[in-house]
Amino acid sequence: MSEREEECAIGGDILEEIISHVPLVDLVSANSVASSWRSAISTSLLRLNTVKPWLMLHSQSTRSPSAVTTLAYDPRSHLWMEVQQPSSSSSSSSSSSSSIHYFSLLRSSPSSLLYMLSASRFAFSMDPLHLNWEVAAPPIGWRPDPVVAAVGNHIVVAGSGAYCGIQDDDTIPPLEIYDTTTGTWEWCDSMPTELMDSAASTWLSVAADQNKMYVSVKRSGVTYSFDPRTKTWCGPYNVRGDDVESVFFSVIGCGGKGMIVVGLRGEAEDVRSVVMWELLVETEGRRDEWEMPFQLVEKLKGESEYMPSIHLNVMGDFVFVHNPLEAREVVVYEVKEGACRWGSVTAAALDRDSCRFRNLVVSCSNVTLPYLERARNSTLLTRNKTHAF
Repeated sequence: MSEREEECAIGGDILEEIISHVPLVDLVSANSVASSWRSAISTSLLRLNTVKPWLMLHSQSTRSPSAVTTLAYDPRSHLWMEVQQPSSSSSSSSSSSSSIHYFSLLRSSPSSLLYMLSASRFAFSMDPLHLNWEVAAPPIGWRPDPVVAAVGNHIVVAGSGAYCGIQDDDTIPPLEIYDTTTGTWEWCDSMPTELMDSAASTWLSVAADQNKMYVSVKRSGVTYSFDPRTKTWCGPYNVRGDDVESVFFSVIGCGGKGMIVVGLRGEAEDVRSVVMWELLVETEGRRDEWEMPFQLVEKLKGESEYMPSIHLNVMGDFVFVHNPLEAREVVVYEVKEGACRWGSVTAAALDRDSCRFRNLVVSCSNVTLPYLERARNSTLLTRNKTHAF
């Protein structure tokens, strides 16, 4: 009997190939079967079908209690899932919580940071599935539409109180920095004039790496960088290069090898093309440029030809682009070794009509197998499978 079992045992390359077709979330239980399985899973994830950043769609009710439904898409498994958050308490006064009471409009910036901001509280989460939140005192100055970015151990909140007719004064600094290690706020009294003239996330695109925050004017492409450790600005930089005239709108994100810029050519009523390029900001040196296939541009537009803006999320080699007027459809780029692979995914679980009356927030996260093992108490429900990308 033992000889037959050994002959029938699945292992080596065959097991690794099988594992490459198993969704990452289902590998959590398989990883605890035996040491040989753990080794095969590790090898398969490294060589055959690697872990990829997840796309996250957060649909928030505009009515009290502002409940949020979160859908997650795993490009590795072509799988949509619903993330079941731990039950929240009616109060969220502690500095750290495994659940959150949604007390204001949910926002994301950039890519993996979710936050809520009111006159009395500031809550944020950088957890991959946003199962854990931190709650802190709000910044001193109230900003109705701030630019927010996580840079290392700092969260930068920038913007002018003069936006939307609110009179600015000397008590509201243009920029405040929250230190996540000490739980304290610091001020910065300087901000480039070109950014102050449009100091709101409606007009400014923001990106960040571990050292700097980058802020770009969406209409002109004029870009500056900010170092929260030294509280210094650098720039301006021209991230559009020779496309200053043809591109009427652009957004930025930080990828694995530099800055990603995505721009719209033409005009809002007639977008001719969507282009993406990779560059080094300080030298303004463009590395590669790609143009989105026509059929994906049409998907991005949706039912309307009018597309005045786009939103961008970047994580590693993956770039997620969506039209805020048609957030159910997301175009996905995978940039690897100078080549760009295109595709799109549709959140079929989100009803198109009901989306018009909800706050839709798009983000992305690095979700790993060890993280899923630690987050066993959260439930992931499979919604549908798609082979669009």
